[in-house]
Amino acid sequence: MKLPRRQFLYLAAGAAALPAVSRVATAQAYPTRPVHIIVGYPAGNAPDIITRFTSQWLSERLGQQFIVENRPGAGSNIATEAVVNAPADGYTLLMAVPTNVINATLYANLKFNFIRDIAPVASIANAPFVMVVTQSFPGKTVPELIAYAKANPGKINMASPGNGTSPHIFGELFKMMAGVDLVHVPYRGSYMPDLLGGEVQVAFSPTPLLIEYIRTGKLRALAVTTAKRVEALPDVPTLGEFVRGYEAIGWYGICVPKNTPTEVVNTLNEATNVALAEPKFKAQLADLGVEPMPMAPAEFAKFIADETEKWGKVIKFAGIKPE
Repeated sequence: MKLPRRQFLYLAAGAAALPAVSRVATAQAYPTRPVHIIVGYPAGNAPDIITRFTSQWLSERLGQQFIVENRPGAGSNIATEAVVNAPADGYTLLMAVPTNVINATLYANLKFNFIRDIAPVASIANAPFVMVVTQSFPGKTVPELIAYAKANPGKINMASPGNGTSPHIFGELFKMMAGVDLVHVPYRGSYMPDLLGGEVQVAFSPTPLLIEYIRTGKLRALAVTTAKRVEALPDVPTLGEFVRGYEAIGWYGICVPKNTPTEVVNTLNEATNVALAEPKFKAQLADLGVEPMPMAPAEFAKFIADETEKWGKVIKFAGIKPE
């Protein structure tokens, strides 16, 4: 059957528009059921705290429940592998942190490649770490700590939640650049009781985890690890003021399995960036000592690649091995 020219052109135009209509429908339909955000750390840790704030805002913005799942273990690799192997449909998200890019170099036999198998979606926040010491520690400033460490090599214990974690690697960068010998003490659980009790004397930890201990005087903040001072701790200097060139930031962001539809990635990115612009959400983050760090997916991907290269060099230089 031969169609009249006008009818043929109408149908052809409609057919050409179908993919676009389908993509719009997909974006508008998502999400149609609860979404799970996997966190590679126990409840109460900084990544968990940030994830729960974010999930609340995404739930309100997108009209579906965003459920936080804590799957700690193997330096967050258990959580990452779970997301890598999940369907690429936008219903399983990963809260990514620096440990994910550190692990790319630290572990030689991972069952996944973070950059190849994960798609960056949205950066959430720049989270400064804080170098803290116990109240009984004799050094009250970074120069005093460096002087004490050089006069007493191997007598200062530095706590972390395990080999290759961000607190460990950030501390190793300080040791390398300051030329000091701190004894790394890795913990499988929380090191906070021993830090507060003085069994270990120094730690590099995320601001959300430490800020109340600093505010109440239970720990002494010597410096923040970022290039500029932190609004929540305005009187605390940066490490770079004493160790030229030192900079290390914690960060949080959402990732999904590779090949997740672009429309879903964009929906999540836009919803996250809208939340980050909300004064109430910004205030919640500021109270934890972190700052919004919105990015487009491609920008976030480049950031992750740069972080992977930076920390890979530190791991190789320090000869760090997984536990």
